[in-house]
Amino acid sequence: MALKLTIDEGNSSTKVALWRDGVMEAVVTHHRATPDLLRGILPAGEVADSAILCSVCGHTATETQALTEGIARKVTILSADTPMPIVIDYRSRTTLGADRIAAAAGVATLIPGRNALVVDMGTAITYDVVTADGRFAGGNIAPGIFVRLEALNHFTRALPLVETDGDVPCWGYDTTTAMRSGAIRGVVGELQYYRHCLAAECDSDPAVVLTGGSADLILPFITTPIIHEPNLVLIGLNSILDYNEE
Repeated sequence: MALKLTIDEGNSSTKVALWRDGVMEAVVTHHRATPDLLRGILPAGEVADSAILCSVCGHTATETQALTEGIARKVTILSADTPMPIVIDYRSRTTLGADRIAAAAGVATLIPGRNALVVDMGTAITYDVVTADGRFAGGNIAPGIFVRLEALNHFTRALPLVETDGDVPCWGYDTTTAMRSGAIRGVVGELQYYRHCLAAECDSDPAVVLTGGSADLILPFITTPIIHEPNLVLIGLNSILDYNEE
């Protein structure tokens, strides 16, 4: 039975999934990737047949080897040059984040044959386009919700540091709710705008696929159809492993 690990290391947290014969058996989340975290998800005494690492942290080769040593018989470090089931149409391929590549591959796996807007809401928010014929056509990067609130506090004299927990009215009734609603509902408006742009370009109703740690903050305010897949990057990583093995 094939045993695989997919590792999604972001700016704020790391998610690791254990796959057996194409089925995701377990997922763990931690604030950072460690060898103990990777070994801990494996069954006792077992080594994965293959593993794939998607990281935005810029590890050196030595650091990557120390992180992944002994967890799998073969380890792939995802980059734009990794063979994969989608085509990358991006001018600066070397600067394209591995998480964006994996999320695009995940969408091509979940909803093949349909134009899609991929929204990954983390420390930064990415809005990426995957075409119906399986091309990563580019996208935009914007500040995440936490970054927006922190920036308002840091770059002004009077505005406080506001948490995301709390009331999110359509129109703020005090400074705290005005800032929280501006950040959270502002992202909702941003998402709807990009969806409108893609629909106009492809002359069809594109799918919107939402993932990332901050996705739950905006879900209550989205009024158009959306697919929420918290494990989108992990699904994409598994599809890339499958593609290479096939």
